[in-house]
Amino acid sequence: MEKLSKQLKIYENEIGYAGLKDKNATTTQYISIPKKYSKELKKFKAKNIEILQTTLHNSKLNIGDLISNSFKINLHEVKIEDIGKIEKIINQIAKIGMPNYFGFQRFGKEADLNIKKAKSLVYEDLVIKDKKIAKMLISLYQSNFFNAWLVKRLNLSQKEFQLLKGDVFRNTQNNKFFTPKQLNEKIMEDFHLKKIVPTGLLPGRKVFRSINEAREIEEKFDDIYIQEKGFRRDAIVFPKNVKIGYNSHEKILSLNFTLPKGSYATVLIENIANKNLNN
Repeated sequence: MEKLSKQLKIYENEIGYAGLKDKNATTTQYISIPKKYSKELKKFKAKNIEILQTTLHNSKLNIGDLISNSFKINLHEVKIEDIGKIEKIINQIAKIGMPNYFGFQRFGKEADLNIKKAKSLVYEDLVIKDKKIAKMLISLYQSNFFNAWLVKRLNLSQKEFQLLKGDVFRNTQNNKFFTPKQLNEKIMEDFHLKKIVPTGLLPGRKVFRSINEAREIEEKFDDIYIQEKGFRRDAIVFPKNVKIGYNSHEKILSLNFTLPKGSYATVLIENIANKNLNN
């Protein structure tokens, strides 16, 4: 966005976008720019950036407007005998879901240091004047709690994610959160039909918290001193539009798939890599 704003001589906040992309990838995304800069846009040239097409719209894009991301990832040095095994793993993940961890990119190269800074910030030992950096550190801190909680919950699970009494679910049709009185047949059926999904806590203010059995675990990964708004995040996600291609000459397996916003393609690859392909 910085290159665009400098070239067009406009403020960065005039450029709308729905989410950030990985800087170490070839990416395509929609952005919005006020119509008054259309002439400047036609003259735009920058290294490693190409404008594919333009169209008129009456709304500015904002963070959160994104629904999903589509990926194409090439896996090198894949043996032909492993293709069927990888396909089986991916189909299983698409059926029962994959852990919705925050990937390592979320925490940066100095993850431990960043989390330590965030903790100091929460407990007022550290003052950071740059609000964006402060907010980013708190976000990392919240994400770390979620990942640790998810590890604990997965240790209780076997083939599929183990639901507990008091879990907070998200209704995938209306995006509303709720805690059922009991885990009856209807709840289990909706879970298997992907109509509802269990969620984990990113601690903070004004956020639903689980109760009963689920809360006994969740409270170990909570911090009531965080003043930033809290969130609920899907514990598992389901890859869609999965396609596999294979170049036998170069031993490259290409994976095409779609994930909900905020989910990490690297986590899916790690799930595949951590399976024993020799079984």
